[in-house]
Amino acid sequence: MPIESGSCASARQAKQKRKSHSLSIRRTNSSEQERAGLQRDMLEGQDSKLPSSVRNTLLELFGQIEREFENLYIENLELRREIDTLNERLAGEGQTIDGAELSKGQLKTKASHSTSQLSQKLKTTYKASTSKIVSSFKTTTSRAICQLVKEYVGHRDGIWDVSVAKTQPVVLGTASADHTALLWSIETGKCLVKYVGHVGSVNSIKFHPTEQVALTASGDQTAHIWRYIVQLPTPQPTADCNQTSGEDEVEFSDKDEPEGDGDGSSDCPTVRAPLTSLKSHQGVVIAADWLVGGKQAVTASWDRTANLYDVETSELVHSLTGHDQELTHCCTHPTQRLVVTSSRDTTFRLWDFRDPSIHSVNVFQGHTDTVTSAVFTVGDNVVSGSDDRTVKVWDLKNMRSPIATIRTDSAVNRINVCVGQRIIALPHDNRQVRLFDMSGVRLARLPRSNRQGHRRMVCCSAWSEDHPICNLFTCGFDRQAIGWNINIPALLQEK
Repeated sequence: MPIESGSCASARQAKQKRKSHSLSIRRTNSSEQERAGLQRDMLEGQDSKLPSSVRNTLLELFGQIEREFENLYIENLELRREIDTLNERLAGEGQTIDGAELSKGQLKTKASHSTSQLSQKLKTTYKASTSKIVSSFKTTTSRAICQLVKEYVGHRDGIWDVSVAKTQPVVLGTASADHTALLWSIETGKCLVKYVGHVGSVNSIKFHPTEQVALTASGDQTAHIWRYIVQLPTPQPTADCNQTSGEDEVEFSDKDEPEGDGDGSSDCPTVRAPLTSLKSHQGVVIAADWLVGGKQAVTASWDRTANLYDVETSELVHSLTGHDQELTHCCTHPTQRLVVTSSRDTTFRLWDFRDPSIHSVNVFQGHTDTVTSAVFTVGDNVVSGSDDRTVKVWDLKNMRSPIATIRTDSAVNRINVCVGQRIIALPHDNRQVRLFDMSGVRLARLPRSNRQGHRRMVCCSAWSEDHPICNLFTCGFDRQAIGWNINIPALLQEK
């Protein structure tokens, strides 16, 4: 008697399965026809405003839908039996597979692999699950590490930029779409100075490295340099802003935003005219910054150029051209004559002014959407953020590819790096603010619960590493800036 080969046996089993499956479908179809007939008979005796042809069509369609679901159910039962058989084969090694996690195509692929590969797949799955659990614990712990300290409410429109003074007294500066820039006492939240010299949205504010002078960029196609004199008020006891309701994802409407009409900025001293006005652009000036030493300033504009000015004479020193679309940001190196500009053309450019006779430029291409900002860090690194929902860390000595990439779930706005601790603060369109290290590891997310945190898009972040109360500031289109206390040693220990 001839011996049946393994392939013939497998073919016979497959044929029997198809046959039994076909019989079950026939039984299902016949029983379905009987039920459809009963349903028609029942519905014929009921009053209905639908024509009989429409009712019959609906019944046939519903019957087809039910048959499809029954066929899927039968296939699921067969898959479950195959999984049980596979589990029995792997039981000797203590391995099992959850049928809910495997589709039919995946199951066929897994069956052809060795037991060791299945084991490795399971280990990877368990590691992924464990990392999700650890991430949830980090979110809970970050509430104690990242605490809201003070809210700065006074603007009548969204705040585009926030900055911290580098000289004493240390104050907070905000630039708003309401055509004003405000200076604040960090400790009390009181408005100290209001600048009203611009006739357009104030898009950027930066403080001079050694003097009580501010640089603002505006939609009125100018950048202004203006002097301020502030006297800090006596700090008052602050209420506890760290009470949370337990809910971490609460939606807000516009009525929840802080009111700006009856705020404390109306009675603070006002500066109405600049010391110097920089006027060489033909479009919105979106950002400005001081070069090291404070004797020159650079501006970035929607006219696709960046301009370098002499501060004392207001003369244009260099016009930096090359971007194909509007510029979105500019930043200067803290210790070297380097400038980085970002643009909607998906690139950012590094401009080198260290050699007076040579002004070189390097182009960084790594994003697929608008580069919203690019900032220097300690050493030879640049961090860029984009609307493509990524943040990339670059080495200035090798611009071909980033050394780290952070992928997020929302567009990234103006980022800032804590130079001493190498921590990146990412403000997002979805109102989140997340903290990462330079290697791309997520450290924490700032709390955003009921009545705490930003209620609309977060536009910018700024670190103040030496301030004892607040060392991170954020601003958003909900017309407020927020001061946070980040326990950096605890944050790094959690990492």
